[in-house]
Amino acid sequence: MEKWFNVGKIVNTHGIRGEVRVISKTDFPEKRYKLGNTLYLFMPKSSAPIELTVKSHRPHKNFDLLTFEGYENIGLVEKFREGILKVPDSQLGELEENEYYFHEIIGCTVTTVSGEELGKVAEILTPGANDVWVIKGKGGKEILIPYIEDVVLKVDVKEKQITVEPLEGLLS
Repeated sequence: MEKWFNVGKIVNTHGIRGEVRVISKTDFPEKRYKLGNTLYLFMPKSSAPIELTVKSHRPHKNFDLLTFEGYENIGLVEKFREGILKVPDSQLGELEENEYYFHEIIGCTVTTVSGEELGKVAEILTPGANDVWVIKGKGGKEILIPYIEDVVLKVDVKEKQITVEPLEGLLS
């Protein structure tokens, strides 16, 4: 059975030539939205996905703007609003050492080198130079951990365990 991974959500149209605004949820937008790539659109009230081929991609403000082959006007893409773009696990490629897919990291338990459990990774932010892992700690407190070598010492995605050495002031 195919496993699906969310790469973005279509939130609106853009212009009249079939462009859609996507809030991206992918680790690799340049790979997922590459011209000719196949994405699968899952609509809220539909049982079967719609297969779409990327015709164009460009970043715009906080969105990715996409057009799909055969859907070159606004009338054809308006119905895609609120749809979720996904890829099957067969499209997930091999990663370099110390690179991980978001779905492998989210849900992992984070522990300090001294053995203190901080919580679980709830979300990953991609603000710029490096990713930031949002840890849901005790009592719902959020802890932000930068994904850098000095802080994240060990990641075991099979055991869903991460060991960190927090920088001074990170936990206060």
